[in-house]
Amino acid sequence: MTRLNITLPDEIAKKIANKHNKSRFIAEALKEKIEREKQKRIENLLWKGYNAASKEDARLRADWEKSEIEGWK
Repeated sequence: MTRLNITLPDEIAKKIANKHNKSRFIAEALKEKIEREKQKRIENLLWKGYNAASKEDARLRADWEKSEIEGWK
């Protein structure tokens, strides 16, 4: 464990004033926030990959359509 000295806005400090173990509460909140940020980064990477693959699929489909049309003539 590492001990930190942090400063919180009064509004947030008041909301957690009645928590028995503030350190645990804050640690769990930070874990959740970090996990959400990680998930968001993964979703963004997947979106970029799907988007790139979609463009490549469209290009390949267009190439195949040309060859199919030529084969029917």
